Amino acid sequence: MTTLRRPTRRHDYVTDGQEIYRRSFAMIREETDVSGLPASLHGAAVRIVHAAGDVEITRDIAAHPEVATATLAALVAGAPVLTDSNMLASGVTRRRLPADNDVVCTLRDERVPGLAAAWETTRAAAAVSLWQDRLEGAVVAIGNAPTALFHLLEMLADGAPRPAAIIGMPVGFVGSAESKVALAEHDLPGGPVPWLVVHGRRGGSAMAAAALNALANPDELA
Repeated sequence: MTTLRRPTRRHDYVTDGQEIYRRSFAMIREETDVSGLPASLHGAAVRIVHAAGDVEITRDIAAHPEVATATLAALVAGAPVLTDSNMLASGVTRRRLPADNDVVCTLRDERVPGLAAAWETTRAAAAVSLWQDRLEGAVVAIGNAPTALFHLLEMLADGAPRPAAIIGMPVGFVGSAESKVALAEHDLPGGPVPWLVVHGRRGGSAMAAAALNALANPDELA
């Protein structure tokens, strides 16, 4: 068995995890302007900034006025979290969810490749259709595939069960910005589903998970 030894330290850097955490969020608080967002989203905005490493990203955060309350109420009631990627699912801090909520990603379901081929769409989009039986009242978090967000909106327009809230932060150069605009501008009988986005090309599983974790723990960093 190989004997491990600490390498010779040649750089001056902070090594205490708690101190790194404390300094990071102190710097974010000092440098980030969240005044344009409602107080209920300040914690989520701080977490998104941390995940992105960019204090300017708050300019692109937009949300339905009820998204924070709708997300938390659904989670407290035991609703599942439906995600478009396993990376996002892994980023959800499950021990901090208020009701031991299920976190579901259907991307690896054996039915997905066949559906994607038959419907001439991406696997991420096809996987969203497998949420049908769990979609009512769920919290949806999409951080990877714009096609997944577009597909979900099309399902809802066709009468699929309504989720409680949608965190829409797919990343990329093709369809990402457009999918978020579609989410922000969608309407359904009974009104839109509460939503949270980072407009533009930026996004990703880390940011979507960070936003969800913050909304599930509103007293932290609020």
